[in-house]
Amino acid sequence: MKKQILLFTISIFSLGAYAQTPTVGVEAGYSSFGINGEASKNLNNLIDFADGMLATQSRSGFYAGLNTAIPISKSVVVQPGLYYAQKGYELRGNFAVKGLEFLGANARARLQNDYIDIPVLIKANVADGLQVYGGPQISYLSSSKLKINAGALGFDLFSQTIDAKEQFNQWDLGLVGGLGYEFKNGFNINASYNHGLSRVDANKNVKGYNNGFKVGIGLRF
Repeated sequence: MKKQILLFTISIFSLGAYAQTPTVGVEAGYSSFGINGEASKNLNNLIDFADGMLATQSRSGFYAGLNTAIPISKSVVVQPGLYYAQKGYELRGNFAVKGLEFLGANARARLQNDYIDIPVLIKANVADGLQVYGGPQISYLSSSKLKINAGALGFDLFSQTIDAKEQFNQWDLGLVGGLGYEFKNGFNINASYNHGLSRVDANKNVKGYNNGFKVGIGLRF
């Protein structure tokens, strides 16, 4: 036990020897997210007039936020962050609109889930400016809107917006991994993949998970 306490103390002092002042950074960029798994089934539960084959695609959006880099060694930092991120997905296909079935209306349903992402990353400088990082992330669902539009022959036949927040879990757990490069002036570029671990469906009946990637630029002060 004494040896373990001594080892722990030495480790703390070793980290302290490398301790530097934490730095603050801002970051923003492009995001592309989908709900992998039974995604179309999850959205079909919200659309009672869907008919025919539906194609699923990711939702393109953006993310932006702040982070703090806390050095724990010469080349490793712990970096917690707070970001706003747009997620969700889209469905495209033919919808049977009551009374207008003969038109074969082409429709789009867009699920717009907006999250507050809170990652805690371990970032290592593997070369001059080149960084690799990874860690857990917890996300809070701040808003969920389902926007449905159907049209044919150049006319908008149907348009509706549904508040879908109750259909999804308020909290989401995932993992983040990525690469980045930081210049000496603090400007940096990053690319990361976000992998969801918890089901997004509030009733946990559907195996759907938030997955996607982010590409952005930032500045460290």
